[in-house]
Parts: sequence; C-alpha cells; structure tokens
Amino acid sequence: MMPILEVKGLRKDYPAFTLKNVSFSLEKGKITGFIGRNGAGKSTTINALMGFVHLDSGKIRFWDMDLAGNENQIKQRVGFVSSGMSYYPKKRLKTITGITRTFYESWDETAYRSYMNAFALDEDKTPSQLSNGMKIKYALALALSHNADLLILDEPTSGLDPVSREDLLELFLRLCEKGKTILFSTHITSDLDKCADDIIYIKKGQVREQSDIEGFVNSYQLVDFKEGELSALQEKQIIGKRRNKRSWSALIPAASDAFPAGSRRAADLESIMIHMESEGAE
Repeated sequence: MMPILEVKGLRKDYPAFTLKNVSFSLEKGKITGFIGRNGAGKSTTINALMGFVHLDSGKIRFWDMDLAGNENQIKQRVGFVSSGMSYYPKKRLKTITGITRTFYESWDETAYRSYMNAFALDEDKTPSQLSNGMKIKYALALALSHNADLLILDEPTSGLDPVSREDLLELFLRLCEKGKTILFSTHITSDLDKCADDIIYIKKGQVREQSDIEGFVNSYQLVDFKEGELSALQEKQIIGKRRNKRSWSALIPAASDAFPAGSRRAADLESIMIHMESEGAE
C-alpha cells in the first residue's frame, strides 16, 4: 500500500542544531505519535512537512506527490494544528473562519458547526477571550472542517483539561475508523498509550526508532538496583539509568540475558523516554 506520507533524508542545519537524515512513513488509517524531548527536532520536522522550513536536503512526498511543486494541492488534504498557532487577537472567530473557509475547496460547513458545538465555542468571541485550551479546540475545528485525509498535529492536547483530552483522543480514534491518518507530537505519553498505533522517537535531530507502539514498549524492560550492585557486563547493557529515592532504575533491552527474570519489570512509554534521555544514554 502506498504510504500517505513518505519522508526521506531530511536535513536542516542551524548554528546550534542539525536535523539529520530524518526518514519515516505513515500508513493510512493509523495514529502515529511523534515523541522526543524539547529541542529534539519534532517541531522542525513538522514545520518542514508543512513547507514552513526550507530544507538543506531530503524529500517529502504526500500521496506519492512531491511537496515541492504540489504544495497547494497537498494542503487541501492536510489539516494542521500547532499549540503555537496564533490568530488576530481582536477579530471575532466568525471573521477568522470566514477567511479560512475561502482557502479550501472541500470546506464542510455542517462539519464545522458540529465541531464548534462539540467544543462549546462561541463564534462571537475573539482569540484574546479564549484560554489556551479553547484556542487549540478552535484550531482543531478549522482543521477538521475541510475533509482533510491527514491531520498533522503539534502538541494538540497541550493546555486541555483531562476530560477534554479524553474527548479529543476518542475523536481521533473515530476519525481513524473512517480512514483518516494522524501524526501528532506530544509530551503527554499517556495519550499515546491510549490511542496510538505507531511511534516515532527522535533524539538530537535523528529518528532513533519507528515501530508499532506495542513492539516498541515490549522491546525494553526496567531493572532496579543499588549503587555497586551491577556487574561490568550488566553495566554495558544498560541503555540509560535514573536515580530514585533509595536506589536506581535502568532501561535494558528486553532481549538482554545479563539480568535475571526476577529483577525485571515492564516498561511503559514514559519510562522508556525518560531513561533514553538520561545523561550518558545513547
């Protein structure tokens, strides 16, 4: 099956940061979580997908079309939301929507009204009167109202209360059941535990892993130990370690034979990321 999105060898050099050979692809109807700490390259990659960043090298293809030369056609089918999006603060939402709908050939007014009602948004308000969470909901309402086949979301649950986050994740699942595809970055890894099919992990400008989320989590385990307890062989197999109140915890490959079964425990997405980002972890 042709990928919805195919990214090959993206590179972007900044004075203090380099996006290096970033490659991945997305399958139709799946939710892919994009994780990594602040400054790892998530937003740079997403901005490149939207044509906001001029790359030094690499290719981006949507539905087997190069982004370069087909940007308008592609963006008709892509919905984009970023927690950093801003609108004219004193313009009413109805005015902003009126301008936005003119850019999309497949604008669905019925869907727009439905999302505005579902998100309890008042068109007579201005962005300056909205909380950060409500601004995210408004951006989502716009992104979901032109029948986009692919949603690219940068921190979409940022600023939302737990109930609103749950509602949004349920919406994502319903959209994927209808054949939509979603890529979203987040620091709230528990959201991905609930809805993601796949995971892309980026560290220091490089994609370290792309996998189905279950396979990714099951490929690691945690062990607890006290200072001086580990052998030299065990130390070599540690991916990253963190200090706890009275001991240490370490991330190891699940396939490691250097640790007895009784000393291991299951890892989750958050603990994997925390240990991979520990000092000295590669």
